[in-house]
Amino acid sequence: MPKGYIIGHITVKDPDAYKEYIEKDTPILQSLGARFIVRGGQSTVMEGTVHERHVVIEFPSYAEALAAYNDPDYQAVAEIRRASAESTILVVEGAA
Repeated sequence: MPKGYIIGHITVKDPDAYKEYIEKDTPILQSLGARFIVRGGQSTVMEGTVHERHVVIEFPSYAEALAAYNDPDYQAVAEIRRASAESTILVVEGAA
C-alpha cells in the first residue's frame, strides 16, 4: 500500500505564533502516525515561485494522511498556522 504525505509550502508572517503551532502540532501528528521527512531547512527554488518553507510529513497510507489532516485536534491547532502564515497544504498518495 502506498504511503500518504501531507506536504506544506509556507511563508511565515508571525514567527512567534508559528513556533507555537510547531510545538503543538508535532505531538498530535506524531500520535497519528506522522514521520517528518522535511521540516524547513535549506532549499533552492530551481523553477517557478513558491513559499519560503517546505514540510513533508509521511504517513503509513493516504487514508491516514487525510485522517490526520482532518483530525479535530490538529484542525484546532492549524488555526494558529492559518493566522500566522500563508500556506498551501496538500495530501498526496506516494508511489506504489
